[in-house]
Amino acid sequence: MPSLSKAAAHIVQSDIRTMSVECEKVQGINLAQGICDTEVPLPVRQHAIQAIEGGQNSYTRLDGIATLRAAIARKMRDYNSVICDPEREVVVTAGSTGAFYSACQALLDPGDEVLVFEPYYGYHVNTLAALRIQPAYMTLRSPEWTFTAADLERAITARTRAIIVNSPANPSGKVFGREELQWIDDAATRHDLFVFTDEIYEYFLFDGSKHISPASLPGMADRTITISGFSKTFSITGWRLGYAVCAPRWAAAIGYFHDLAYICAPSPFQHAVTAGLNELKEDFYSELAREYAYKRDLLCSTLEEVGLTPSIPKGAYYVLADSSRLPGRNGKEKAMSLLGTTGVAAVPGGAFFHDKSGDNLLRFCFAKTNADLEAACERLQKLKAVAAVR
Repeated sequence: MPSLSKAAAHIVQSDIRTMSVECEKVQGINLAQGICDTEVPLPVRQHAIQAIEGGQNSYTRLDGIATLRAAIARKMRDYNSVICDPEREVVVTAGSTGAFYSACQALLDPGDEVLVFEPYYGYHVNTLAALRIQPAYMTLRSPEWTFTAADLERAITARTRAIIVNSPANPSGKVFGREELQWIDDAATRHDLFVFTDEIYEYFLFDGSKHISPASLPGMADRTITISGFSKTFSITGWRLGYAVCAPRWAAAIGYFHDLAYICAPSPFQHAVTAGLNELKEDFYSELAREYAYKRDLLCSTLEEVGLTPSIPKGAYYVLADSSRLPGRNGKEKAMSLLGTTGVAAVPGGAFFHDKSGDNLLRFCFAKTNADLEAACERLQKLKAVAAVR
């Protein structure tokens, strides 16, 4: 009888999606999946409708429409301090995950090793596994999620071909500082490595944190694949629009593999996000950070109050919290206990670690409307009553 591939045989549904399903069963409040329930900006909505009704529904050039590539290049210059040619160094993709998948296909081979900072985003690790690429893990030290240059050097082996940097990071909210990025730069240069950067949360910054793109560091542009997108900033996670920015020789190969899998990113939505990049001003992005800082503080103060001590994130829109007070032998059981007691879904911490390091952690997402987040916080207060009974 035919059988699954070796890769497929080991695939299981992610804990994020599992908890979303379980939450729906009990009609709970889903703080598990990063769905992003906040409003889509008006210019983005309007231009999506106009593009559809105006007939912009066919294939585009495989690397995206010219106006969007130009808008991305301008944004990369002005916000990220990265100069790129929109004709040769920008590839519009089906989400940032499509950019990462295509980049791995273009630049890595089965058996290569890629260094991943842990806690990690599961799609990074699972994409590597699907392509028979070996993740190697460097666990950051909580609660600030720190590492040293010596830690980095010890983690690199003769098989290492790349380092993945996710800043601001899912799930920890870590924002990599300039010194840390310089360590990564030095190591990548010394060992001749690619640096893949996932910068999808680049505008979600708190407490004065600054986003620094690794490609902006001297000498790093040629070896760095900068990956980002619009799902989070414009609250359009279902539209699947991202991009990769890199040197022309890498961009051509990434575009080829993206074309094989996706043909192109959704055509009308390319026009919509072009309008967003062109029409939304600086106050939109600063207000976004203020809005999410409020959400973070609301959730973190509630978690602290009910005994789920949070690691306060400096960026992104997730928080890891200590779940050791909840019943259960592992993170999954603790997450299910929380859902059963409060009707609030979180992700087991084990989804972000390769071993049992996450068994006493839960990840909460605060990319919700204020009403839903306030309702979730009210439900979490039930944990105080449970503690009092015990």
